[in-house]
Amino acid sequence: MSRMRVTTGPARREHRAERRARADYTGGVYGSMLAASVVVGAGSLGSFPRAELVLLLLLTGVVFWIGHVHAQLFGARLAQQAPDRRVVWNVCCEEWPIVKAAIPPAAAVLAGPLFGLDVRGSLWLALCVAVAGQVGWSVAAARRVGASPRLMVVTASVNLLLGLLIISFKIFLKH
Repeated sequence: MSRMRVTTGPARREHRAERRARADYTGGVYGSMLAASVVVGAGSLGSFPRAELVLLLLLTGVVFWIGHVHAQLFGARLAQQAPDRRVVWNVCCEEWPIVKAAIPPAAAVLAGPLFGLDVRGSLWLALCVAVAGQVGWSVAAARRVGASPRLMVVTASVNLLLGLLIISFKIFLKH
């Protein structure tokens, strides 16, 4: 049985900083797009539509996170090395932005009444928040790898276009 080394103090902060420096935000882009799609597909919810949509967003994010972790672990990684806690933990952390991306749209659904929005208005707010997250995650990813400002504008534009495409599905595919 292998034991994980516990780090404390400055070594732990250094490890966290190193992990953040290697962070890959593509899962956040994907998760935001997934959240927007969930909102579009939510159409007719039951008697507690806000709670159901919040659960649908969060649980869908978790299921896709598990799917991505599984794909990473049983794809290329395990063919090259035996599974251990460290590898599993690292993959779980790398893919976590998929779940994190579902939280702002879920919060928007819950916050809708604070802005005087009915369920439909809250759905639109959640959709806009998801698309904004998608654009934000893509710019963060580009910035993290040192992309030029021009490339950051390109990635933001492509992700905004994809988000607007998802919004157009909601407009044209009325529930």
